[in-house]
Amino acid sequence: MESLQKCEQLLDYQFSHKEYLDRALTHSSVKSPAKPSNERLEFLGDAILGMVISEHLFRLFPEYDEGDLTRVKSVVVSAAALSRVVRYMQLDDCVSLGKGILKRKTIPRSIMANLFEALIAAIYLDGGIEEARRFVLDNLAGELENVLKDQHAKNYKSILQQLAQRQYATTPVYHVVDESGPDHLKSFEVVAILNGRSFRSAVGNSKKEAEQNAAREALLELEDEETPVE
Repeated sequence: MESLQKCEQLLDYQFSHKEYLDRALTHSSVKSPAKPSNERLEFLGDAILGMVISEHLFRLFPEYDEGDLTRVKSVVVSAAALSRVVRYMQLDDCVSLGKGILKRKTIPRSIMANLFEALIAAIYLDGGIEEARRFVLDNLAGELENVLKDQHAKNYKSILQQLAQRQYATTPVYHVVDESGPDHLKSFEVVAILNGRSFRSAVGNSKKEAEQNAAREALLELEDEETPVE
């Protein structure tokens, strides 16, 4: 009971039904007929996690297409991300493991990720979807922020559009100047046009990739112009 109370403190959630928490903390290596493992909870928690993060990204980024949303989600809900969160929260000290696993230098990443998903389900069953959503978003906020920083750094079109709206009160447009290669191996050459000015063209294996590269070329040109000559 004391270990469950410690875990509740780390989770910042008080369970009305302690059996949900106890099961979430029970790995299959120590299960018994009287003490089922967290595998069923993990199954449910995985679905809840996917729904919560998908809905959050869908509402937060209306301009992202399916591919963009999928890329961000896949990193945020990855085993690497979930295991980092579990260790940061010190929840790895709460899980019940068999002696064979405890002999290892580190607990496998998959076990930590599964634990996080099982805890999501336990909180959902005990307190409902809003509590589960709060738990997910509060504790994955850092992982989400890191992914979005990396995503934004590579999204040259978004950066150019913000600059264009701020400085010229307009938006850039992209024009395909050349298209070559067979259908399965197309190459596109695109130029970015801003405020009537055309910048250096760029190529890509898709229009989207070529537009990103063209936006990068435009940003580099504008940056060069603002850099003072020594």
